[in-house]
Amino acid sequence: MALLAADIGNSHTVLGLLTDGDVVADWRVATDAYRTSDEWSVLLRGLLDDHADDVTGIAVCSTVPAVLHEWRDMLVRHFGDVPHVVVEPGVRTGVPVLMDNPREVGSDRIINALAAATLYGGPAIVVDFGGTATTFDVVSALGQYIGGAIAPGIEISLEALGRRGAQLRRVELLRPRSVIAKNTVEALQSGMVFGVASQVEGIVSRMVTELGVETADVHVIATGYLADLVLDECRCFTDHSPWLTLRGLELVFARNA
Repeated sequence: MALLAADIGNSHTVLGLLTDGDVVADWRVATDAYRTSDEWSVLLRGLLDDHADDVTGIAVCSTVPAVLHEWRDMLVRHFGDVPHVVVEPGVRTGVPVLMDNPREVGSDRIINALAAATLYGGPAIVVDFGGTATTFDVVSALGQYIGGAIAPGIEISLEALGRRGAQLRRVELLRPRSVIAKNTVEALQSGMVFGVASQVEGIVSRMVTELGVETADVHVIATGYLADLVLDECRCFTDHSPWLTLRGLELVFARNA
């Protein structure tokens, strides 16, 4: 028996099968805003394969309204006998959102805050490395979501350089040999890897200062599929949790199913 958790982002959709907090299978596919509910169903059943009969629940969060619409249709038409939870305003998460407009906070960010508060305790800062955006989310000592920051993602930044720079191009996202690069490819890689690492350390440091707590008292958690790229270059992280969002979805499903 397992929960199918789906984190639908702007660039990619991360899927995982979870049993009691353990991710027993996982997949990452491109988020296509034009994919229909029927196409999503075919894709999911193909990925699940022998696991299809093990799915006893589905939990979904999304930052892409058009895709979420198709998922809702798919869940009703193709998985109608499977209990499901779509994370949106009104769904119980147990996380107080102390924002000017709580409804505008992405559901994935609330899920990350829930998982961080439950698994690590507060205060905590979650840094989620997605392709479109790198997000910073802050959880208080009381488990409240108190705000955060959003920066351009590594992939979208690199893509913008390739499009707008006359003599620049897309390069593979790898750590270069050194910060002082000897060629254009490594210069781009240096700017991305070490630039993002410095940005993360700077923002996290400022957030800890604003929290008014000791640095040693704050859990700083890295997640997202691009976290490995800069993880070793950042001294601020205390934990690496690749499946933080999926585990948060499991927690929400348990509260609402």
